[in-house]
Amino acid sequence: MQTEVLGERYQLLDPIGRGGMATIYRGRDLRMDRPVAIKVLREVYSTDPKFVTRFQREAKAASALQHPNIVQVYDYGQSDGNYYIVMELVEGTDLRRYLRSRGILDVERAVIIAHDVALGLGAAHRRGIVHRDVKPQNILVGRDGSIKLTDFGIASVYKDINAERLTTTGMTLGTVQYYAPE
Repeated sequence: MQTEVLGERYQLLDPIGRGGMATIYRGRDLRMDRPVAIKVLREVYSTDPKFVTRFQREAKAASALQHPNIVQVYDYGQSDGNYYIVMELVEGTDLRRYLRSRGILDVERAVIIAHDVALGLGAAHRRGIVHRDVKPQNILVGRDGSIKLTDFGIASVYKDINAERLTTTGMTLGTVQYYAPE
């Protein structure tokens, strides 16, 4: 799949991340001639309408957000049974790896990171989107020091009253260790 082209436009290069539902590839937008990140829904989930709907909802929710502290979504689609989201490629690492490699941060840097995450979340909330899975693995630290929130996979779009309810009472989504206490 590493030399595959999705939608006759997006070339998959090497995998750079794996999650529960999808694999993220470093890729190339052949039309715009720029590097991108391409999130491809795992094959096992591509035939499940609920997972496909959730994946498409993530793409729509994230594409509505344009903020310096949120990874920009450029496009999404389906090609030969592969559902994908094309995003800004952030050269760097996630906050979890960043903290492991650096150890304890000085207070100033920690405040900057928290501030930037809060700005991204605030922008999402103003658009009626609740992330619901904020954790170090979903916060990217660019090589330039920029902080970007990513992975709106289980976001709740609370302003869309016509949206199909994708979570049910008693259903757990997200990462339990990072749940808000309420």
